Amino acid sequence: MATHAAESVSVDPLDMSRPELYRDDVWQAPFRELRERAPVYHTEHSAFGPFWSVSSYKPIVQVESLPDLYSSQAGGITIADLQEGDIKMPMFIAMDRPKHTGQRRTVAPAFTPSEMVRMTENIRGRTTEILDSLPVGTPFDWVDTVSIELTTQMLAILFDFPWEERRLLTYWSDWAGDIEIAKDPVRKDQRRTILFECAAYFGNLWQSRIGKEPAPDLISMMIHSDAMAHMDQMEFLGNLILLIVGGNDTTRNSMSAYAWGLSQFPDERAKLEANPALIPNAVQEIIRWQTPLAHMRRTATQDTELEGQKIREGDKLALWYLSANRDESIFPEADKIIVDRENARRHLAFGHGIHRCVGARLAELQIGILLEEMAKRRLRVNVLGEPERVAACFVHGYKQMPVELERY
Repeated sequence: MATHAAESVSVDPLDMSRPELYRDDVWQAPFRELRERAPVYHTEHSAFGPFWSVSSYKPIVQVESLPDLYSSQAGGITIADLQEGDIKMPMFIAMDRPKHTGQRRTVAPAFTPSEMVRMTENIRGRTTEILDSLPVGTPFDWVDTVSIELTTQMLAILFDFPWEERRLLTYWSDWAGDIEIAKDPVRKDQRRTILFECAAYFGNLWQSRIGKEPAPDLISMMIHSDAMAHMDQMEFLGNLILLIVGGNDTTRNSMSAYAWGLSQFPDERAKLEANPALIPNAVQEIIRWQTPLAHMRRTATQDTELEGQKIREGDKLALWYLSANRDESIFPEADKIIVDRENARRHLAFGHGIHRCVGARLAELQIGILLEEMAKRRLRVNVLGEPERVAACFVHGYKQMPVELERY
């Protein structure tokens, strides 16, 4: 009993890395307190070691604008440190300039405005197919049937991945993106095995495309680029995992947030149903409100100062995008979805600066088409119960959500 009491005393209520805050959806109040009292706050003891929580909008933008001072490469992009025996997977999001620039430039052509135009018809066709197969008035799980299926199909197309095996992408993404595994040696071993299977699978796809004409899929782009053609296996795996998790989790969890979030704010839903011209703005607002990746990590490369706090070389900083997107000084009534919010686009869900999400446009396009096709069919999602959420401080998302569709 005494040990238990001692343990409960040592829990810092403002340690925002605790998984239960996200599982139970109770992170809003402690973040509000941090933004008001200590926007740059030092957490001494956490399951991931000591770190600085940067929780308000302006200091996050400041850190993101100084990538040489706050490195992505020095400690990686999550607050879970690499430990002995961990797989080291270099990926361009966790690189500093100049290497970051070359590798990002390689995959960027997959996400240009002209590529978005080229993909629109395909995305619309697949969205139509899924929506037309959904039952109206019968309960089903929105996360698996709609969010996961749509995003996994998109990833399969981006990689030109074998269609019938596309759910492997979801499986690998879930294993790769789970920050909690860092605390569990058994699951870490499992993850290592699973990610090596992923690397072997993609290695075969790579081999099968060597010597072929350039194509618009990501593997072909890597093969035909100076910056990425000679990656070793770990770097290849790292960049694959980045593109899989990045392409999967952001879009998947924003599509789920559309169903959950609008059911929480029926007046805003009615406003959107009455005026489909609001869809592009509503997409930005839903992404802001959800913030599918709660944080990114940076590591200080020298002693510096942020908001009056002395940051030492080697210190770890968690940039809480989730909290910045609820910063009332930027977004009034930030906890509400407001579909016609004037500055919804200013959200930081895709990051800021040189590491801003390379696939942001594609995510916006997919979510926008989903909303447009739902509006065309006059379909509304009614959530039937509390969703099951991801218990983790990195991927901010949903595991399951029972819903029923109705016409309006």
